[in-house]
Amino acid sequence: MRPFLVKLDKCNIKKNLPMAFRHKYNQVSCIIDCLEIEIQKPSKALNQSLSWSEYKKANTIKYLVSCSPNGLVNYISPGYGGRVTDTCLVETCDFIKCLEPGMCVMADRGFKHVESYLLKHGVKLMRPPSVVTGTKLSKTEDSLVK
Repeated sequence: MRPFLVKLDKCNIKKNLPMAFRHKYNQVSCIIDCLEIEIQKPSKALNQSLSWSEYKKANTIKYLVSCSPNGLVNYISPGYGGRVTDTCLVETCDFIKCLEPGMCVMADRGFKHVESYLLKHGVKLMRPPSVVTGTKLSKTEDSLVK
């Protein structure tokens, strides 16, 4: 997949920002989330334990995926056992090397504890209002996202 990954460049990202991001989220450089893929149950008990995902109720491999606001994938982590938390995955993979100080990363509620780690590297974490407040988006906010 490496040949298909796009390098983050603040100028190009800003220039190609989708309309939905231009008003409130014009500082966002990338959007991160974790992807879990179900795997066959490992034969060894230790591997079963490490790959068990309570969220998926199955043995999984978890990846951190990052994309630019216009949808170009710019980072895919190595696979981790499904048991690893989203925060731990961000802190142990080399994703931070893709970022420059001053960049802003958008993420959902699974990444709330990663904010201090990113701030140490000069990167800001932004979470959409529905994630921060736990409420649904207003009609105006919803139309911006669509």
